[in-house]
Amino acid sequence: MIKTGHILAIFTIVFWGTTYISTKVLLVDFQPIEILLIRFLMGYLGLCVLCPTPAKKQSFSYELLLAMGGWSGITIYYLLENISLQYTTASNVGIIIAIAPCLTALLSRLFLKGQETLKPIFFLGFLIAMAGILLIHYNGTRMHLNPLGDFLAICASVAWAVYSIFSKKVGNLPMTTLQATRRIFLYGILAMIPGFIAMHGQLDPTLIVKPVNGLNLLFLGFGASALCFVLWNEAVKRIGAIKTSVYIYLTPVVTVTTSALILSEPVTWMEVMGIVLTMVGLILSNK
Repeated sequence: MIKTGHILAIFTIVFWGTTYISTKVLLVDFQPIEILLIRFLMGYLGLCVLCPTPAKKQSFSYELLLAMGGWSGITIYYLLENISLQYTTASNVGIIIAIAPCLTALLSRLFLKGQETLKPIFFLGFLIAMAGILLIHYNGTRMHLNPLGDFLAICASVAWAVYSIFSKKVGNLPMTTLQATRRIFLYGILAMIPGFIAMHGQLDPTLIVKPVNGLNLLFLGFGASALCFVLWNEAVKRIGAIKTSVYIYLTPVVTVTTSALILSEPVTWMEVMGIVLTMVGLILSNK
């Protein structure tokens, strides 16, 4: 029987794999930093409703652990990912972000000694999954490198790997996953505000309440942010940072499937091969 942690990770990735549609719609009226701040503010409010009692104030070391989770997984990761998309292609970013599970595994060996083990089959699965993701993203087209944008995407991937390690450590704190995620969101939002000001972000109520914008922001805020971060953190707590991060391989598979079902985009034979290879790599890595 599949463990609950795996089910939570799959559900979260399916959710996250569809967010690009909402983000694409919102980019018509909003800057990337504006979308990020609004969605995580909404997410934080949602977490306050779900968890009205905040966690008790922890020791400085524990609070620093929560703050590092918010800075790495929310502020730094999302800012770098969005900025990198302005300099390089979405395909390049998708490929580079997919190395996060491997980076998570390497960091786990350094900072989670004895808690999670690695076997050679993990790296074999990684290589097979990356081959599949390459087929899905490029689909016969040529890769175009952009040093600045690709480097920022690599930094984003590192930030998510770091967040995975902190998320595992946070799972051991004397608080519920909801309470921990709520505190992580708070630290992430506070760190995001200086970037919002520096990028001349604005919160225009007339744009936020537009039906198309409001619905997509609600989806990103309450669904993709509040709900999914809680589920992801719970999955990390149950099955570990490495096994949970491996499900990132599924993101392009979900994107292709969503595009076919919602946007009626055709699926090519290369994408089908890529999906098969990605699934094989996922299964091997999880062993």
